[in-house]
Amino acid sequence: MAAGASTRMGRDKALLPWPANDPLGGTFLSATIRSLTAQTDLVIVVAGANALQLEPVVYAEGAFLVENLTPDLGQFSSLRVGLQDVLSRGRDAAVVTLVDRPPVQPATLDELLLAFEDAVNRRKWAVVPEFNGKHGHPVVVGREMIEAFLRAPASSNAREVRHVHQELIEYVTVDDPFVTLNVDTPEDYAALCSAPISAER
Repeated sequence: MAAGASTRMGRDKALLPWPANDPLGGTFLSATIRSLTAQTDLVIVVAGANALQLEPVVYAEGAFLVENLTPDLGQFSSLRVGLQDVLSRGRDAAVVTLVDRPPVQPATLDELLLAFEDAVNRRKWAVVPEFNGKHGHPVVVGREMIEAFLRAPASSNAREVRHVHQELIEYVTVDDPFVTLNVDTPEDYAALCSAPISAER
């Protein structure tokens, strides 16, 4: 999901350079697409008013772009637009993540996908990562969870819908601080770029 206005950052978070000094001009968006492309069938980017700015990156990376025409309704509206597109493309599960952070480690995504396979066999609907007791992204959702999000009132949010189906969600502890990282301000981004963990990736 990449439809946010990035008002606190002052520029589009999806297009922040990543890695910070990447000579190839990588961004949060391109890095996330590449990460997901390696382990999923296809990648769908949900854009808002920034669709024209994101298009070159999305298409250069071989992803699909869908526009949320009402991004002012909040993140849940973008989630629903993206998940409806997932179903329209004939898929019945999705990895949902945000573009306001670097992608998680490949091993983390591997762990979540394996946990989802196991959880589905136990009739669970979704897998959510945890780090230091906090829930984060990416979230892996099956068709039942997708339909629950789509059926919910537009005024809801993802947390409320997950809470209703709490017993059908598997929480997986991972050793990856990026699952709970939020980059909302220039100060957050500067701190991320100077952190030792960033240099290790």
